[in-house]
Amino acid sequence: MPTSDDPIENENLEFGMLSDWLREAFLAIGLVLLILGGLWVATGQFPPMVVVESGSMMHDTEDGSVGAIDPGDLVIVMNPSRKNIVTYAESIQEENENFGYSSLGMNGDVIIFSKNGGNDTPVIHRAILKVELNNSDNGKKTWDVLGTNLVNVSIINLTLDYPCKYHGGTYNLEIKNWQPNHSGYITSGDNSETNGCKIDQIVATGQDARNGLKDEFGNPVTAIKDEWVLGIASSEIPWLGAIKLFTSGTHNAVTGETWSNLSITIVIVLMTPTIYESLIRNKKLLDADEEE
Repeated sequence: MPTSDDPIENENLEFGMLSDWLREAFLAIGLVLLILGGLWVATGQFPPMVVVESGSMMHDTEDGSVGAIDPGDLVIVMNPSRKNIVTYAESIQEENENFGYSSLGMNGDVIIFSKNGGNDTPVIHRAILKVELNNSDNGKKTWDVLGTNLVNVSIINLTLDYPCKYHGGTYNLEIKNWQPNHSGYITSGDNSETNGCKIDQIVATGQDARNGLKDEFGNPVTAIKDEWVLGIASSEIPWLGAIKLFTSGTHNAVTGETWSNLSITIVIVLMTPTIYESLIRNKKLLDADEEE
């Protein structure tokens, strides 16, 4: 009679365990590929997600917040050809068809763009407003500012209902004596402490352009052209991207709250199959006892 020390039985047991492990591994890989493929079809973008590295879009700068974009979040990205970008200015203009539109915790769309069309790490910031060339007759350019009453103006002066923190008080974003180089978006991060009214194209507020966002060559980033827009942020999956940041050594901005939530999520994911199998096993034992 075979015993627990029987080599054939041990080999069968090991083979069974290996088969179970391989089956679960293939199922997991297949599920990941299925999800990525579905997102690719839905968004028209590959990869369909990006990982957020910095805190420039944070609303709660200490712990982060679900619904806004924090370091370590995965953001699902929509192809720009699939959706019209709605700016903050358009979403707060009452007569505009996009009035009241919001995305990821604030009015207007969040876009992913390359800085001056370059090849360095893309930026994920909110589209505050867009200027479009109206005409350039006789070498003089005039502009329209979408979402405002400014039409066919050569110099842009505008006070936008976009709150800025300053010495304990607030004021509104002011665009002062700005003459754009070309059509494009004014952008900024949602983090009112580090970005907000310190918009990426800071020259539009009358300040030195060198104090704004810069490209890989140290040049000030100008208004974001349509062709520089790589995607539109659709929704966020909190915490999971922190794993990638940790492995790449770029996790300094990830909050303690994110690490805690990620740890809890991992434990739940790992324990769920074990708990499920235990419940099924117990049910089978109970059914067998009842039959006896």
